[in-house]
Amino acid sequence: MGDSCPSGDLLRAGSARPHDGGKTQASQGWRVPRGTRVPQVDPIPHGGRRTDATILDSASSDRFHGAMLNRDALAQEIFHVAHLRGEFKLRSGQVSNEYFDKYQFESDPRLLSQIAEHMKSLVPKGTEYLGALEMGGIPIATALSLITGIPVIFVRKTAKDYGTCKFAEGPPINGRKICLVEDVITTGGQVVTSAQDLRSDGALIDTVLCVIDRSEGKTEKLKMAELRHLALFTMAELKKAGGVA
Repeated sequence: MGDSCPSGDLLRAGSARPHDGGKTQASQGWRVPRGTRVPQVDPIPHGGRRTDATILDSASSDRFHGAMLNRDALAQEIFHVAHLRGEFKLRSGQVSNEYFDKYQFESDPRLLSQIAEHMKSLVPKGTEYLGALEMGGIPIATALSLITGIPVIFVRKTAKDYGTCKFAEGPPINGRKICLVEDVITTGGQVVTSAQDLRSDGALIDTVLCVIDRSEGKTEKLKMAELRHLALFTMAELKKAGGVA
């Protein structure tokens, strides 16, 4: 990168350069060697956005640092960003004029933060690790970890066939109490499979936590696997919040 400054050539305020005779340049802050090209960044126009993707525009910053939403408002926000209208082919092969795209709220840092704040009280006492189920559970569990301080393990659907060949990435799980974390649960089939895999390695698991319950009460698989099921919302609650019967 020809435009970047050579490593070690930038000095903090108050540090001395050899050719300055030991004199400090505290008032100048960081100093760039003569002849080095420094990229210029245009100032942000009022209410505008830099093209630099690493800098949030003022509106996004306000949204991200906004006040805590109550539960009903959060449900409305989730439905608003994830409920899509159009023509969609479903897994069953049928075509629908609407679709609930969960990755829309999972990719929004503001909503993830709000969701984690509301979910943290659901995490069972004594939980030692949050088990993030591939792949929708990963952003949810990570956001929860940042708020609660509970470490995360990342649970693959199948173990990789190289390197450590593990299906649970992270610290050792033998004898550890783990709360599984998922984004949406419908039948719970994959949750049960992952719980069995983790239990076979000595993990202690009795609870799965999710953002949205789409099971409509059909949780027989989870009950048979002795898994308690806790959800922040049901799909019916989200639809009601979104004004959809």
